[in-house]
Amino acid sequence: MRLSGRPIRRMLIPTTVLTAVVMGWAAPAFCAGWNQPLREKKHDAKRQVEALEEQWRQAQLAGDVAAMDKLLSDDYIGITMTGQVNTKTQQLDRMRMHKIALTKLDLGERQVKLLGSIAIVTSRAEVEGTNEGAPVKGTYRYTRVYQRLPSGAWKITSFEATRVPGPKNPADSRNTNSEAPPKAAASVPPTGPS
Repeated sequence: MRLSGRPIRRMLIPTTVLTAVVMGWAAPAFCAGWNQPLREKKHDAKRQVEALEEQWRQAQLAGDVAAMDKLLSDDYIGITMTGQVNTKTQQLDRMRMHKIALTKLDLGERQVKLLGSIAIVTSRAEVEGTNEGAPVKGTYRYTRVYQRLPSGAWKITSFEATRVPGPKNPADSRNTNSEAPPKAAASVPPTGPS
């Protein structure tokens, strides 16, 4: 090709070499900047879910059915430690009719795991209150699952609680060779925080 009568010299660089050179310089800076917003979004999402966990805790203690209604998804399914399955309507009815009333709900060892638009919360709960009129007191582990809707709001879609067994009576373990029958365990109502 000629312009003004002079030949144009072309320098041919294989595209793979050019790409490697450009990416070698640009990739670390590009990726560092790209990952930062992702980490910030995850951190913000975890903080949002942790705040919702506190809202749920306060609603449980206050028996605030309206707050619970806003937090639960329409397809919510909750499973108590006895295997009782509750829909959103059943859960709200239990609270409305004071079938479950908690006076203590202290949480610890909470972890939030994010998987896309799903947040899985696990925690340990110290619970006191009543269920169906019977006293409830104990330690539970639970899993609560939140789903982020297209609107950006998080809703509780699933819950399951498991009672943590109390410490064994040391006197019972010392008498393992005796012929006396072991002491019966105290009866505790079969429910957990929901």
